[in-house]
This record gives sequence, C-alpha cells and structure tokens, in this order.
Amino acid sequence: MTHLGVISDTHGLLRDEALRALEGSELIIHAGDVGDPQIIDALKVLAPVVAVRGNIDRGDWASALPITAVAQADSTFIYVLHDIHELDLDPAAAGFHIVVSGHSHKPVHTERSGVLYLNPGSAGPRRFQLPVTIARLKRRETTWEVDFVDLLNN
Repeated sequence: MTHLGVISDTHGLLRDEALRALEGSELIIHAGDVGDPQIIDALKVLAPVVAVRGNIDRGDWASALPITAVAQADSTFIYVLHDIHELDLDPAAAGFHIVVSGHSHKPVHTERSGVLYLNPGSAGPRRFQLPVTIARLKRRETTWEVDFVDLLNN
C-alpha cells in the first residue's frame, strides 16, 4: 500500500474536489467531525475507510465510530484520533509510525521521535481564513511524503 488519503472535519460537507483529490488512494483515513454518515459511504466507493468520531458526531450512526482507531499500511502502523490533545499514549513506544488527528482545522505535519504527526486540515465548510484541505501520503523507501491539497485553490 503506497497511497493514503487523509481527510478530516468535513462537518457534513463532502466536496467534489475532495473526492477527486482522494482518487487513487488505497486507504482513506477520516479523522473525525464527519457530520453525516453518507460521507463515509461516499469515501468507501473510492477505497477502504478508517474513520473516528469527532466532537460534533452525534446520534446512532456516530456511536458506531470509534474514538480512536488503528490502521496499517504495509509495515506502517497508524494511530487515528480526532483531537491530538487527547492522545493518551506514547506513539513511538507503542509501535506507531504515524499519528493522524483533526479538530484544529489547520493542516500541519511534524516529526518527533521518529513518529510523523499529521493533521490534514479541514475539508468541510471554510472556517476563518484557514485553507480547505486534505492530505495525501505517498510511500517512499523509508518515509512517507506528505502532500496537502488545497481544495479551493487547486
């Protein structure tokens, strides 16, 4: 598995631009604040989906979403949660290579202790002056290349 799509904070809005940007993904990760179960169904048409519940996700459909999830892409283990401030484990010690979160609506990636921390930003309704983005991960020999896609200026 070499191409991962990462999306978050759709808040009930799945843009056509997001679907196009996620085409070719072998796995899609949704880091919460889905807002509408049909969004997960639409993503599943493109690729298998791992999704977690965000703070706006309510109701029976949302209770089926876990608070945290684990995904695997080949030998890479990925820990998924909505709010990075609720991370309650040491990812490196637990054997995770990537931590995916959402919530802040700010696209960012950093690396600490050999772990890639990724927030794809928000793909839903624009908030403040923040960009509307998703992220694509592409496997390189020993690392993952992160590419943010600005859905409104692409």
